[in-house]
This record gives sequence, structure tokens and C-alpha cells, in this order.
Amino acid sequence: MIRRFSMAALALLVALPLSAQSTDGLRMRLDKSTNANDPDDVPEVTISAMGSGFKVSTGPAVVVWKDEDTASGAFTLSGTFTLLEPSGHNNYYGLVYGAGAMDGDTQNYMYFLIGQNGTYIVKHRANTETVHDVQGRTASDAIVTPGDDGTSVNQLEVRVGADETEFVVNGTVVFTAPKTGMAGRTDGVYGVRVNHVMPGVLVEGLHVSH
Repeated sequence: MIRRFSMAALALLVALPLSAQSTDGLRMRLDKSTNANDPDDVPEVTISAMGSGFKVSTGPAVVVWKDEDTASGAFTLSGTFTLLEPSGHNNYYGLVYGAGAMDGDTQNYMYFLIGQNGTYIVKHRANTETVHDVQGRTASDAIVTPGDDGTSVNQLEVRVGADETEFVVNGTVVFTAPKTGMAGRTDGVYGVRVNHVMPGVLVEGLHVSH
């Protein structure tokens, strides 16, 4: 099954809850670019079953999740991300956790993403209008960048402990944040985020362990 979501449909979502049912119980929330110098050149988001997971192609940036996928306390969230085709310029994709209120303007979540240029970011979305940097764009040799065929495979983890959270790429801890302030928001729904104009990212093995 393939599910597409277009910017024409996004106009409807301004008046209705900003989410929609998608493949295999997945839901998604679109996040349209507001930067005129970095527009959403593709109108649709497509999610389709592939391998043991699902493929996301954007359009606008999107957060993808299942309502029943929640985690609290101490846990490790992990997933394997295969970049099937690079974007025309660097864009990010990866894990979302501690999410809540995803249907409205008070959406709130943490995200840990990597880019095809070998950098990562950790951010906190406080609401529809506000995003805070926890860790800005930072290069790491742990991130596998696209090879000659344009593909790359990276396993990402968020290891939430009692006092701190570790952010891990391919088994290497690239950043650690104390569980205070913005970075203290860890309980809630988990999923993935794929930023805009990404031709194809395959997500497999998304799960939580304790």
C-alpha cells in the first residue's frame, strides 16, 4: 500500500487536526518549509511498505508515528535508516521521541537527526512555531555518508537513562545531554522525522527496548 499526502491536502489540515492515517497504522504530520530560499519543491509526501519497514519520500518535512508507540522511564529507542537517494542539498532524518499533542498547535517532541553531509542535530519542538537547538549541526565520523551509488545506512539510538540521554550513531555515542530543561522531555510517543525534499529514506527496525 502507498499513501500520498499533498500540499493541497495540507490546506485542509489547517482547519482540521494536522495528522492523517497512513500505511499500517502510521500517522503523519506535515511541516511545510517557511524559508523562501529553501522551499518544498515537491508537493507530496509518500509512505510505502518496503523491506521490513517503510519508505518515506518528501515533499514537506514529515513526522511519522503510531499512537500506540510510546516509551517512558529509562529506554533505548533505535532504528536503521537507509538513505536510498540523496537530496539535492543537505537535509536531515532520524528519530523522534517524547512526543505529545501531535494533532494541534501545541505539538511537542524531541528529535535526533543525521544529514547526508555527516552531521547531526538534536532539537526540541515546543509548539508549531518554536524549535530549540539542544545540539546544533555537528560533524561526526560515526555517520556513514552516501557512497558512489548514493546510498548510506546508519543505525541511530537514543539511550534515555535516569540522569542523562545518549545519542548514538552506529554504536558510537556522539552527544550526551543531561535530563534537564528541554532535554528532560523523554516520555511520550516515538517515531521518525524526515525533512523536506528527501527522495527516499527507508526506516527499519524502529523499536524501544528497556
